[in-house]
Amino acid sequence: MSGIVVVLYRPEDPANIGAVVRAMKNMGFDRLRLVQPVPYAASDLLRVAHHCEDLVERIAVYADLEEALADRHFVVGTAAIDHRGIRTTGDIRHLAAELARRSVTQRIALLFGPEADGLNRIALSRCHLVASLPSNPDYPALNLAQSVLLFLYEARMATVGVAPPDPLAIVTVAEQAHLERLCAATESALREAGFFRYNPAVVMRSLRQIAYRAKLQVSEVDLLFAMMRKFERTARTSRASDADE
Repeated sequence: MSGIVVVLYRPEDPANIGAVVRAMKNMGFDRLRLVQPVPYAASDLLRVAHHCEDLVERIAVYADLEEALADRHFVVGTAAIDHRGIRTTGDIRHLAAELARRSVTQRIALLFGPEADGLNRIALSRCHLVASLPSNPDYPALNLAQSVLLFLYEARMATVGVAPPDPLAIVTVAEQAHLERLCAATESALREAGFFRYNPAVVMRSLRQIAYRAKLQVSEVDLLFAMMRKFERTARTSRASDADE
């Protein structure tokens, strides 16, 4: 499962970060990324994450979420409630089996939000899938470290007895950074063409989900990117010609 990283988006308490490190050590995961974390010292984490100096030293800190996810092929967000317009699942064991299969050839991120409010709309829109643990509906929000531990436990158990994939069946999909480049070009082209009649962010959230479901390969992303650039240039030329008339 070395292809899986845990990403904490704006964690608010060093003790929770330390507890996440400990949960990762327990389950055999060693790659943690923090996005805009609360200030902390290594000693703050080690008070909770006993004998986890190796994991703490490898923690990577990022200034923004897109940078933290740029090299990932598949991003699973976590939430206590459903979010419209985003593929969701509550079947964590089926998801864990899917992650075990994907992790052989793809780089995966498990994304967790701030303790108080969870992932916001922008962060959720960068997720290929959002997963919710089947907790008590009257009190669904789990402690951050508990949530991480349960997800990683299921991921670990899903690797037991899994056969290696057929090399002929392996298809490499585009990284998140590649998809974001395509989304930016698409938004620019649609804006130039006057397509947006209301909030562009709503349209782009839908288009991202379409791209995620399509499991685009790099060559396909490159083709669509070239099409969007051509479309944008044509739209710009047409508007300039109309203005001259």
